[in-house]
Amino acid sequence: MRVTDAVGQRGGIVRAAALRRLGFSERAVRTAVDTGELVRPRRGWVALPSSDPALRAAAAAGVVLSCVTQAQRLGLWVLHAKGAHVAASAHSGSVRTEEPGTVVHWSEPIVPRAPDALVDPIENVLALTAGCLPFEEALAIWESAIERGLVQLPALHRLPFRGRAREVLAQVTPFAGSGLESFIPPRLAWLRVPIVPQAWIAGHRVEFLLGDRLVLQIDGGTHVGAQRDRDNAHDAELMLLGYHVIRVGYVQVVHRWHVVQDAVARAVAQGLHLAERSR
Repeated sequence: MRVTDAVGQRGGIVRAAALRRLGFSERAVRTAVDTGELVRPRRGWVALPSSDPALRAAAAAGVVLSCVTQAQRLGLWVLHAKGAHVAASAHSGSVRTEEPGTVVHWSEPIVPRAPDALVDPIENVLALTAGCLPFEEALAIWESAIERGLVQLPALHRLPFRGRAREVLAQVTPFAGSGLESFIPPRLAWLRVPIVPQAWIAGHRVEFLLGDRLVLQIDGGTHVGAQRDRDNAHDAELMLLGYHVIRVGYVQVVHRWHVVQDAVARAVAQGLHLAERSR
């Protein structure tokens, strides 16, 4: 096996020590660097020129990708992300990053970081988002990680989270179908109306059932065309069954929440969340 093949099999960037453990000599590594087959982001690291630039930058700075940056790389639901976010040990020296505006999180990790790691474990990513982002945005990322199966809720409860991370964990549920849905229960808790996420009614799931009869549906970017037609048909069926449906979209939840909240509050005031026998 050529040294470049070994590097490629390990994600395109590795510590030189890892190659020595595989039996490659320093001369073989140096030759690959001299011929341009490998580059050295930092002393002790080598990478393929085609490797992930973000990983090379992390190696060069002696940090790991974390917080919202790694959340995005994992495909989690992130509302806003400006600039790169990386993590360094609280006992590290100074960190110099290539990208202006990079946020460096100095903290002890919840899960120990392997010496060869360039990305943070998901548990550390979640802990940092809790301290870095507004509560709702962090909650959406945590619930997105659970929904994608990257972490299990019982396992999170066994970890020694502190501060804001403990507050976020206390609100996490495994039922959110999208990031927007994570915003709803905390925002409507003041109404003191039972909220059931992902309730099954009339052969379909609805995002939220408030009380007995008030349905709140959240439209994402896929609610167009045929999907929109199916949604409208289901709304009609729900109303014929005696439910009251409020359907809102991304812009309303993110930028015009006061309008959504007012509609829900007025519906509750009219008793539209109650079954006939309870009115």
